[in-house]
Amino acid sequence: MQMLDITINGEKLQTSVDPRMSLADFLREHADARSVHLGCEHGVCGACTIIIDGKIARSCIALAIALDGAEIWTLEGLRDDPVIEQLRASFHECHGLQCGYCTPGMLITARDIISRYGTPTESVLREALAGNICRCTGYAGIVKAVQHAAERLAEQADTTTDGGVLAAGV
Repeated sequence: MQMLDITINGEKLQTSVDPRMSLADFLREHADARSVHLGCEHGVCGACTIIIDGKIARSCIALAIALDGAEIWTLEGLRDDPVIEQLRASFHECHGLQCGYCTPGMLITARDIISRYGTPTESVLREALAGNICRCTGYAGIVKAVQHAAERLAEQADTTTDGGVLAAGV
């Protein structure tokens, strides 16, 4: 066992961890991050997508101990994030859900896409979402939901003085 200092969803955690434990397993077992789903366990499906030090990453292929000192955000920690709130509403409105297994990873990826592209075209969006596998929806509802959320957020940004919609620090 080795000591690990890590910040998860804004809370500092110091604990001992098996050096072979994946970050995904660590988050589920030590931080009660149930939004971190394990699909392929090879970094291919996107179900375990989280934010590490401000960038999206696959938690199934990272070792927890390798992230000593890192700041991690899971979907649980983004409850009050305005982009995630709009994405959740749009996924509901535009039927971007089916079984829901891929949804946490899709939401975090979609948040990243919106932060980088603003209002992406359908082709940009489809390419950017290609790393997240959904076996149920055929992506039509997901693409529509992300476009809808991006448009709503752009409208909201036009009516604010700072134009920003992303939460600070995440």
